[in-house]
Amino acid sequence: MGTRILNGLAWTVAFFCVAPILAAAVSAFGGSWETWRGLVATVLPGYAANTLLLVLLVGLGTAAVGTGTAWLVTMFRFPGSALLEVLLVLPLAFPAYVLAYAYTDLLSHAGPVQSGLRAVFGWGPRDYWFPNVRSLPGAAFMLTCVLYPYVYLLARTAFGQQSVTAYLAARTLGQGPAGAFLKVSLPMARPAIAGGVLLAIMETIADYGTVAYFSVRTFSTGIYQAWFSMSDRGAAAQLALCLLSFALLLAVLERIQRGQARSHMRGAEIRDFERQPLRGPAAWLASVFCAVPVLVGFLLPVIVLGQLAARSGQSVLDPKYLRFVGNSLTLAGVAAIVTVAGAILIGFRARMLPGRASRVLVLGAGLGYAVPGGVIAVGLLVPFAALDNALDAWTRTTFGLATGLLFTGSIWLLVLAYAARFMATALNGFDAGLATISPRIDAVARTLGRSPPAILAGVHLPILKGSVLTALLIVFVEVMKELPATLIMRPFNFDTLAVQAHRLAADERLAQAAVPSLVIVAIGLLPVILVCRRIGAAPSRRARNPAPPVAPDGRPA
Repeated sequence: MGTRILNGLAWTVAFFCVAPILAAAVSAFGGSWETWRGLVATVLPGYAANTLLLVLLVGLGTAAVGTGTAWLVTMFRFPGSALLEVLLVLPLAFPAYVLAYAYTDLLSHAGPVQSGLRAVFGWGPRDYWFPNVRSLPGAAFMLTCVLYPYVYLLARTAFGQQSVTAYLAARTLGQGPAGAFLKVSLPMARPAIAGGVLLAIMETIADYGTVAYFSVRTFSTGIYQAWFSMSDRGAAAQLALCLLSFALLLAVLERIQRGQARSHMRGAEIRDFERQPLRGPAAWLASVFCAVPVLVGFLLPVIVLGQLAARSGQSVLDPKYLRFVGNSLTLAGVAAIVTVAGAILIGFRARMLPGRASRVLVLGAGLGYAVPGGVIAVGLLVPFAALDNALDAWTRTTFGLATGLLFTGSIWLLVLAYAARFMATALNGFDAGLATISPRIDAVARTLGRSPPAILAGVHLPILKGSVLTALLIVFVEVMKELPATLIMRPFNFDTLAVQAHRLAADERLAQAAVPSLVIVAIGLLPVILVCRRIGAAPSRRARNPAPPVAPDGRPA
């Protein structure tokens, strides 16, 4: 009986994760084709071109920064390398839209950079050219700064787990470090790097706050504009379907790359060997190359936001901000508990009943991570708005009572959107811990007469407290940063820190926007600290035969 209940609950959770995606597709096909033809003739080409160009720039940027820094900290010793190995993860704490607020203040015409240039050189307002940060390249730069750690983490793991034999063979055949990297290590790590780039691209197409603030017209901004400015749900659903198709294609490619990456991690690992010390200019160039992403993606924005917050006259202890903090914590806490509980049901069901059905269950439940928040919001609001209207009409006719919006104006529908969006994140965290429990423990428990629910409650969960807590924390922070779904679906007069920061920044009140932005970043540091602790606890790279030092020309000294 308990097994059937768990099985039914797991399938129910998966259904609610897939339902918004299916509803968005059905709504798009059910819309007027006149609307679709109008979109194709007017805004669709621009949305597609801007989205693809943004994806291309972010993909190239994250690949270059993430791969380069991962290779340097994995293979070489240089000034600050041990500290930079950990600090390179810190930009993950920043939502891209918060970074955009900081750099707008820093680089605007009235900001300290341009004001300083005019003061030093005596220039007038029209005597010089300065790049406009509020542009598509500027948005790509912001996204690259906060998303390169996806590539860095995966590439660093791939380089560390490669067989050292091929690399040493290339060196003995006359290749320098650069040649061995380009001809041996980089091709072997390509699947992992591609997987990290695809994750960054999926986050890019889901972004709304950065592109909206920089006035870059993409599919994400088009969905929001069609829903609120044009009041055209059909157009919003059709734009959501275009974005959904692109996102699902990327999800398939990411899964293929993940599978290929496993075949490249065999043999004696590079991380077991001593890193080669760099000397002279090469050492300082490596330090600068690894320090710049940390400076640009974390330290400088924190300083700018801190200065803005200090002169804003705002305090997070103000009753207004305490209400925003309370709303954000409530949403994030409830959504994290609901999402992780669903992930436990699905992960445990897949553990107890492995097979094709479980693979379909896990795949369907995890699809939401590849789907932007705006698409999930449209997929939920269209059917539930129709249900609300039908229920209200029936109660008016039958009882003479108006029910209003029972579902679309509730916090629970927003929690459902978060659960669908971040179920894959919770599943990954829970499955990582579950994989450490031997199946023999399950077999012993079954022979002692324990039912599957009893095994979950009495055996797995006590062992997996750390994994469950990590999954809860990561989902909690992701919900705190989520903007598009919150903007579209939040209940009336129920604003969060992310919404307040976006609203103030849209009104060009950047000093006031700095306060909620800093709170979001501070909370976002929690999972990053967990990642940093894991990096710091990585096995040391001492070896029996240390590699020789490297001279400035790249050859063994």
